[in-house]
Amino acid sequence: MVVYEFYRRIPGGEDRLIGVLPERRKEKERITHQSIMNWAKLLVPEQIFSDKVYFIRIENR
Repeated sequence: MVVYEFYRRIPGGEDRLIGVLPERRKEKERITHQSIMNWAKLLVPEQIFSDKVYFIRIENR
């Protein structure tokens, strides 16, 4: 299973976990950096997203 952990970069502090979303798409060609970041926009308000948001891909084999 693949999940994405989304974090918000905090200047001068520790980055904060925003949320975790599982990858459910079967067609791997549909998975792009932009499509993953679009998920993050569903998790946080626009003013927070405009700050530095990034994700880490976690794969559990």
